[in-house]
Amino acid sequence: MAVVNITGALGGNQFEPSIAVNTLNPDIMCVVAVDTSTGPTLTGFYRSIDGGVSWSTTILPQPAGYSGAEAPTIDYTFPSTFIVTVHLFNGNNDGTIASYTSFDDGATFQPPVIVQLGFGTIVHNDEPFIAVDRSPGSPYRGHAYVGYTPLATTSSAIFTQRSVDQGISWEPPDRQSSPRGIHDRAALAVGFSGEVYAGYIITGPSPASPSALIRISYDGGINYQPPIERQSTFISSVVPAPSPLPVPNYNFRVQTNLSLGADISNGPNSGTVYAVWNDARAGYTDVLLCESPDGLLWSDPISITSAPPGTQNFFPAITVSPFAGTIRVIYYSNQIDGFLLDVFVAESFDGGASFSNRRLTTTSFNPNGVSPVPTVLIGDYITAATYAPDNLAAVWMATTPPTGKLDVYFGN
Repeated sequence: MAVVNITGALGGNQFEPSIAVNTLNPDIMCVVAVDTSTGPTLTGFYRSIDGGVSWSTTILPQPAGYSGAEAPTIDYTFPSTFIVTVHLFNGNNDGTIASYTSFDDGATFQPPVIVQLGFGTIVHNDEPFIAVDRSPGSPYRGHAYVGYTPLATTSSAIFTQRSVDQGISWEPPDRQSSPRGIHDRAALAVGFSGEVYAGYIITGPSPASPSALIRISYDGGINYQPPIERQSTFISSVVPAPSPLPVPNYNFRVQTNLSLGADISNGPNSGTVYAVWNDARAGYTDVLLCESPDGLLWSDPISITSAPPGTQNFFPAITVSPFAGTIRVIYYSNQIDGFLLDVFVAESFDGGASFSNRRLTTTSFNPNGVSPVPTVLIGDYITAATYAPDNLAAVWMATTPPTGKLDVYFGN
């Protein structure tokens, strides 16, 4: 299928896209992104009922008193439920996390629900990530979990909350990160039996940082085991943010984000957990992967991009097929041009033993838009999902000529 520009007909800019697909009816795809087409920074919602060929667009309504939204993510669970989480802001309550639930495949949404209230510069909750349990083998199927990052002065933390009624209400938060430090975005995945894997990367100020940690809940998000850590061999530094080096004139930031995936299929690697991140230990940014049969013992990291040394590969997002266990990781790369960006996917059909890579974009794009542009935020993430029988659904941001507008694209 050809690449589709979802937001090309809209004004403003759209970035930080997240996608979810109805497992029972893969024609239904829902995407959210930051959207400025109406002026303010709000949550754009884009829906396809023909497998990504065409898309309708709308803006999710703001709760009363909030002026904007950003960092949306979306996930799906049976039979036709989509849940969106966003970061809201308005000044005094800046950094509030909210959720939206649709029980009819995204046709309509329930009113927004406050997950956790923010308090401006005192406690600023940011970068929510939603994961919903849709494993056929889980006693907790339908539970929703959201992770987010409270920012307080010079440090931050990772918190999670769960919902047992598909986002209509949320239980009190659990703090996942320890010790205090600098954290970016939470990572969540749900395993075959409903295990919840909550991961994060600490980038400072500990002498042992950067390092990645994962906590596991075996009872549907009620209790979490102590952190499981792999320092030095698990994670390393990434492209600076903002980054005048290692690529001159790049004006966007690249965060240190972990992405987790779990195999809930009935295949030979069922139960395996995978972690990916962008890593610069070799002097350039590559995408590395570790795997674990249980979330406790992890393999040494391997590169999965096959990209030439010295190229920059970042923003990895993993999806593991619930049908066949296929591992797919999408990422940005400048391997074709050295400056212009493309989106690639690394695919493994043998449980991570080997990976092949293919290009998703058809045209390389300038991440800085139209030159000269002093600073462009291309977002902090892109995402992917899998739909039946074993296909990729990926969304990313690219600048569209001749204006340099930020648009959300879909491809597989």
